[in-house]
Amino acid sequence: MSTLEKDEFISLIDFYNDDLADNNKDILISELKLWQRKILALDKQPTNAMDALIICNDMYPNIYKLLQILATLPVSTASSERSFSSLKRIKTYLKNTMSEKRLNGLAMLSIHRSISVDAKEVLDELSTNKRRVDFIL
Repeated sequence: MSTLEKDEFISLIDFYNDDLADNNKDILISELKLWQRKILALDKQPTNAMDALIICNDMYPNIYKLLQILATLPVSTASSERSFSSLKRIKTYLKNTMSEKRLNGLAMLSIHRSISVDAKEVLDELSTNKRRVDFIL
């Protein structure tokens, strides 16, 4: 095992530390080395995570857990699909009765829900903008 592989594995076990049965890095690295020996000794080596999961057994609990995580991770992100889905919902709800600028703003709010928006800051910003129509009393 090269130093680069060892450093990458250490960063992997640091990231998934809560999911692993053992927290001792030396034990986890030893388990990986044993797993690598077992894989190299096989006649037919696994070609994907599911094949490796089938071969892995109770002797390698942490490697098994990492292989489970690998097998269940999504291959791609769905953020672009989520963006289009949000835009479709917004347009359906508002029946295309608003300006493009407002639609873009609402779409950005819907897509980036994780960003918190303070109502007081929004009101302050809107109060500084000049209205399109002057009210005459």
